[in-house]
Amino acid sequence: MKERIPKFLILVVVPALLYVVLLGALPLIEPDEGRYSDIPSLMNRLSDYVTPRLQHVVYLEKPPLVYWATALSFQLFGESEWSSRLFVGLCAWGCILLTYFMGRRLSDERTGLYAAAVLSTMLYTFLLGRIHILDLPLTLFVCLAVWVGFLHFREGGGRKWRLWLAYGFAALAFLAKGLIGLVFPFAILFVWLLSVGRWRELPRLISPVGILLFLAISLPWLILVQRANPDFLWFFFVQEHFLRYTTKMHGCDQGFWYYIPVLIAGTLPWSAFLWKLVKERPREEQPLFAREDRRFLWSWFWFVLLFFTASSSKLVPYIAPVFLPAALYIGRLVRSFESGAAAGSRTVRLFPVATMAALFIAVLVLPPFLRNTQLGGDLVLLISERWPFFVATPVLLQVALLAIPEYVRRRTGRGWFLSVYVISVLFLASLLPAANDLLGPYKSVRPVVEAMKTHLPPGQELYQYRIAMYGIDFYTKIRTPIVDDFGELGFGIAKLSPDERARYFLSSENFYQLVKEKGDIYCVTQYKERLNELQKRLSSVEILWENGAFYLLRLKG
Repeated sequence: MKERIPKFLILVVVPALLYVVLLGALPLIEPDEGRYSDIPSLMNRLSDYVTPRLQHVVYLEKPPLVYWATALSFQLFGESEWSSRLFVGLCAWGCILLTYFMGRRLSDERTGLYAAAVLSTMLYTFLLGRIHILDLPLTLFVCLAVWVGFLHFREGGGRKWRLWLAYGFAALAFLAKGLIGLVFPFAILFVWLLSVGRWRELPRLISPVGILLFLAISLPWLILVQRANPDFLWFFFVQEHFLRYTTKMHGCDQGFWYYIPVLIAGTLPWSAFLWKLVKERPREEQPLFAREDRRFLWSWFWFVLLFFTASSSKLVPYIAPVFLPAALYIGRLVRSFESGAAAGSRTVRLFPVATMAALFIAVLVLPPFLRNTQLGGDLVLLISERWPFFVATPVLLQVALLAIPEYVRRRTGRGWFLSVYVISVLFLASLLPAANDLLGPYKSVRPVVEAMKTHLPPGQELYQYRIAMYGIDFYTKIRTPIVDDFGELGFGIAKLSPDERARYFLSSENFYQLVKEKGDIYCVTQYKERLNELQKRLSSVEILWENGAFYLLRLKG
């Protein structure tokens, strides 16, 4: 008997819960969320939506689409963690809906629902869809461009508006994160057409109307920002695209194997299912997808994965677009086993569930044994005494996952997938208190901001000593001078006047001299080793507040 899959639950209720309602459960995570919250906040305060600024410094590393959307969210709902993440969460929801429509078009309704359910509960989607970074918006528009471009060729090319729409989505992807938004859609379609022997159709990828639409959407901002910043084009296209990809200038170089564990961990809890289902194979000999559709998904998956594997700069969020075709394959595999091996093979069902549950339980119960473990510099893992209470529910849900789906299937003959899905949703939601307890003390500056209300005198400047925590400026609306850790601000700092540069961006030596001349200086720093530096160089370092990760200090010469 086939189980009934509740469409409204998968496409509306769960995405709304995970990617909208609960977005404010965690404080902003540094440095990315602080950065991408401060920029749109400054856009609204300065009424300048052309030139992005970070800590009042020109910041041209990324295009402005996500900044504009977040600035609008701030205007509509006020500034908060929830409104900062809202656009990203909506883009994650959009990816889930797109996966459903793709699965329905490539296979059937049930495959679409399975694939959407898989994507919405993947650990990778849950993490990236809930933090304010640019990769999920980029992924949504890239995937929309790839999909409508594919439909144009798949169905004979009669509806040219689909190809035009692909250019429009590519323009939005470009405005989300740069040239990658243009390269990926058409490179994937190019590779797919070659793989299916339709090379004569390659010239049709070039559409004069589509190009005009792309330029109409993307060019106005490029013209305006270049007028305001004459060195923009070189910095944006050469340094932030070509050099970032081909060199190790950003210190993100990893081995070629880097994305293998990302894929395995990112597809949890479904990665184990994928391996087992591929190994077992469905009883019927029919392929999971038609030949051209199968090669389309594989072209999409492998091009993105190999592109970033070859890059000299690798970060976990870069490969976000590969998880949509992965979810489609997993959804189709699960669908193919409904009346085949999955219905009769207990191993197929229990092995991946047990593997996933054991892994998550181990991760949840391990931190207390790693208390005070060094994470970097002198930063240690901070575990509160409330940790057992925070992880009790997630652990129990994983234990339930070992028994409930199989029990439901034996009693009713159906409901196995739905049980796994619902428990996985509850498990992900139950992780949020534990994540807040684990990450809040050392990955967010909100505890520092709370301490400032008590310990920082009104009107007193706060210096950041060898750190750049952008969230402090966002939360407090106070411009904090930075000492010796300018990070990505070098390009913008060079544009400042000498007086402004000397006031807000100090070398260590200038900072020490300022302390000697001025007397009382308040600062915040991270890592005990930096606290030790200050104690060695200054006669008085008073710790006003600390939490094991951050130190709020009063300095005297």
